[in-house]
Amino acid sequence: MPKTSTAMKVNRLAAWEDRETVLYRSVPYFGLAVGTALALLAPAPGAGPRAVSLGLALAACAWVTWFVTLHPHWASRRTLMGAYYAGLLVLAGGLVLTSPWYGFFAWVGFLHAALVLHGGWRLAGTAATAVLIATAQGGGLPRSPLHWGLWGVLVLFNMGVAVGLVWFGTVSERQNTQRKRLIVELAEANDRLAETMRENEGLHAQLLTQAREAGVLDERQRMAREIHDTLAQGLAGIITQLEAAGQSRARPADQGRHLDNALALARESLTEARRSVRAVRPEPLDRARLPEVLADLTERWSTINAVRGEINTTGTPRPLHPEIEVTLLRAAQEALANAARHARATRVGLTLSYMEDVVTLDVRDDGVGFDPGGRPPESAEGGFGLAGMRQRVRRVGGRLAVESEPGGGTAVSATVPALPGAAS
Repeated sequence: MPKTSTAMKVNRLAAWEDRETVLYRSVPYFGLAVGTALALLAPAPGAGPRAVSLGLALAACAWVTWFVTLHPHWASRRTLMGAYYAGLLVLAGGLVLTSPWYGFFAWVGFLHAALVLHGGWRLAGTAATAVLIATAQGGGLPRSPLHWGLWGVLVLFNMGVAVGLVWFGTVSERQNTQRKRLIVELAEANDRLAETMRENEGLHAQLLTQAREAGVLDERQRMAREIHDTLAQGLAGIITQLEAAGQSRARPADQGRHLDNALALARESLTEARRSVRAVRPEPLDRARLPEVLADLTERWSTINAVRGEINTTGTPRPLHPEIEVTLLRAAQEALANAARHARATRVGLTLSYMEDVVTLDVRDDGVGFDPGGRPPESAEGGFGLAGMRQRVRRVGGRLAVESEPGGGTAVSATVPALPGAAS
């Protein structure tokens, strides 16, 4: 609900209550004037002396003026208003006894009971006023048994109607009070909501800024990983083959083989670098399933590095999410590249295990190993290897474990969620 609409409802309720209060304060004078005029112009049978009626009328006028008109703030003082209402009943009763026409004034007791009395006192005041009205309607106090019967009927009728109306009015007043309180609470809630929305706008802008910064950082990290997985590994392999070619000058056949390997690595690295810049998955995964790609990778690596390599697949192979397959492929490439550069291994084994919830890639070699608590071998050369591999695996919600010891070989295990991919 708009703030302006809520404020308008509160203002309308307040304006209506103000008009109602003005009515309650002005009606006594009107009733007193009507009763006095009729008492003077058309005296009822058995009416008292006019002087007494005028004196009581002036006293009633002064009483209402002092307690209601001149001191409206006294309405909240219950004890004082109880005394006022008792005096009002006494004056109204005296006027009705001097002339039944003052029933017009006595009727004010109904209005002022609702204005100044509370709880059970309001019902009691209403009942007393009903007795006065019945007396005025019956022409004064009863003088015969029949008159007493008529007076009793009038008392019961007036009392029943008046008490019923006051009861419903009290219920309505409570509902209006509750409605007003709810409207005020709703306005306060709207104010808090508006403030929260303003705060959320600031947080949203801050989150957008952080998201842009995180996106830039993530893209930088992706490019760093891809450059390492393509250019760095490819250049390292090319250098290794060129060094081997230089050492085999006396053997033209071996030298040619190493040069051919270096040329193939250069072409393959260039293709992968272009695909990495475009954030496209590696070409081998576009034309074959992951176990076949890893088997081809192991065979080529074994041929180039003259190291025995084996791969074993357990479980039921199934298509995985492209990012998962790329992560496992890059982990295998990094582990094999590290084994070629640092392990001086004679044998490397890969195991690809398909389980219900996860897929695990284990790469083990029988090389020289290293101390996992120290600095990895590639760190001495400023490499990105294990750190980039761990970063990539964590990015898809997986975990990377490395076990090694000097002289005991190295085991790298990458475990990733088995997120399904589209069937090929």
